[in-house]
Amino acid sequence: MIHLRHRIAMRIVIKVGGSAIAPSLEARRFRGYAEVIKSLAKDHTVLVVVGGGTPAREYINVSKELKASNALRDLIGIGVSRLNARLLISAMDDAAYPEPPHDYQEANLAMYSGKIVIMGGVQPGQTTDAVAAILAEYVHADLLIRTTSVDGVYTADPRVDKDARKIDRMTPQELLELVTKMEMTAGANNIFDMLGAQIIKRSRIPMIVVNGHEPKNIIDAVNGKPIGTLIK
Repeated sequence: MIHLRHRIAMRIVIKVGGSAIAPSLEARRFRGYAEVIKSLAKDHTVLVVVGGGTPAREYINVSKELKASNALRDLIGIGVSRLNARLLISAMDDAAYPEPPHDYQEANLAMYSGKIVIMGGVQPGQTTDAVAAILAEYVHADLLIRTTSVDGVYTADPRVDKDARKIDRMTPQELLELVTKMEMTAGANNIFDMLGAQIIKRSRIPMIVVNGHEPKNIIDAVNGKPIGTLIK
């Protein structure tokens, strides 16, 4: 059973996977996440990193056909992730900091406003997974939660491999070994990226990977319920 000791007034970074919040652009998904995050922010300091999802991959695929460089394709994905961040901010009423920060220092300063901080990508070569891990390290987060399109970390992609096995608990080193095999390219749809996994290993910040199609899974994870995959 996964168990994480519940701590009052934690500092939490949530990576909202684009595949969970924006498989297609629908206001209800953003509203659902907004309600859960606002509820969580009543007791905790919350920072959110939003991925690009299907819209980002569509833009990146077109830019690839147009022979855009990898760096430019990264910038296109970053732009879409920041649009998704603005949509989530829009769903927050006045609970969120009004602008997506451009970097970690700006996010750290915005955190002291008392508002929920929501951002997208930062720079080429970093996926939003890496951004979330670095942000968690930068602000000394107590917990990182990663939402995705499946219910945890698997030994292989469960959508294509019927023999894939869910892992309930693993170490940061085991996560790093798993994702080292993955290719880090613009718009990649992996459980986590290699840079992010390296940051998790060195920072020793606990991370929980949960199914993001049900935003309330975030609250269950924070409350220590046996859900998803715990990396600790």
